Amino acid sequence: MDFRLTDEQELFQNVVADFVDREVVPVAREIDEKEQFPAELFQKIAKLGWLGVRYPESYGGAGGDAVTYNLMCEELARGSMSLAAAVAMQALMGTDFVFRFGTEEQKQRLLVPALKGEKIGTIAMTEPEAGSDLGAIRTRAEHDGDHYVLNGTKMWITNATLADFFTIAAKTLPDAGFKGVDLFLVEKGTPGLNVGRPIHKLGTWASETSEVILENVRVPASQLLGGQEGRGAALLRDILSEIRVMTGALSIGLTRAALKSSLQYAQERIAFGRPIIQFQAIQHKLAEVATRLEAARTLVYRAAWQIDQGQRDPKICAMAKLFASETANYAADEATRIFGSYGFAMEYDAQRYFRDARFLLYGAGTSEICRNIIAQELAR
Repeated sequence: MDFRLTDEQELFQNVVADFVDREVVPVAREIDEKEQFPAELFQKIAKLGWLGVRYPESYGGAGGDAVTYNLMCEELARGSMSLAAAVAMQALMGTDFVFRFGTEEQKQRLLVPALKGEKIGTIAMTEPEAGSDLGAIRTRAEHDGDHYVLNGTKMWITNATLADFFTIAAKTLPDAGFKGVDLFLVEKGTPGLNVGRPIHKLGTWASETSEVILENVRVPASQLLGGQEGRGAALLRDILSEIRVMTGALSIGLTRAALKSSLQYAQERIAFGRPIIQFQAIQHKLAEVATRLEAARTLVYRAAWQIDQGQRDPKICAMAKLFASETANYAADEATRIFGSYGFAMEYDAQRYFRDARFLLYGAGTSEICRNIIAQELAR
């Protein structure tokens, strides 16, 4: 692999980093404590064109690639994981299937305004009893003439309270496991589609998450994404690899923030008459985090680069997600230890990094699921 950032990618990362330093970092704690969707920052990002960074210019996008998209996710997560989660959903999972499989009319009516921040999209896969095992979902889509009727309950749906359209995973073949899953476009206001209770979470407080209930939701057959039954599993496998890489990029951003905060505190905190960074125990903590960060960055951007080369590798994508998310949790934990009792205080960001890092462990496949994927790919 011969990979390095292009001049354009480096410039874009620097522009996003400057935005994060000026606009996000100063208000990150306030965003978190309000526990509300960061609408003002979201709209600023939309006006900059970053919601469409990975989509063609013909639909209002920037024509960027996977590496560029993940650089954006990394920098935003360095400032606020809640904001990064909302943007990542809009710029990938919430809009990708409409772009790839929607009709031209659907793209013009939903995708184009979504890339401008005028509409919100989300994806609804997880259920109360089906997270890692998507083949176990119970939401049904029954063919009825030229329509489908959807019934079921979805859980942990990001931006659901704000969404104008949903990509819904439902079973068309109830006994076929994962191969029986297909994807449907369902718009806000469709009778029977209801956003249920909000979910109060340990971290990412400003990323609104809710359940979604479907009761006899009737949609035209044209809203079966992919055009025919039985394609959903293959479509999901592709995007799940991209989501894993994106989660790795979010993890890198949080790790960087935790390391920077830890280093600064260690240089300022005096104990036993000297800054605690002079103690070898603290030096080793910082060195270990920095080393894992560099390794995680290499894995994540190798995986993103391979996607751009048309060489998507599920094994490397799973490795990237696994190692980067575990690194973020390690870095956040070490930050609270370096801060000591102040790591337990809400006035310092160490506690927010610790809480937000847990979010990275569950989305796009738990560490255990990622290890399963890696082992399965090794055995091929």
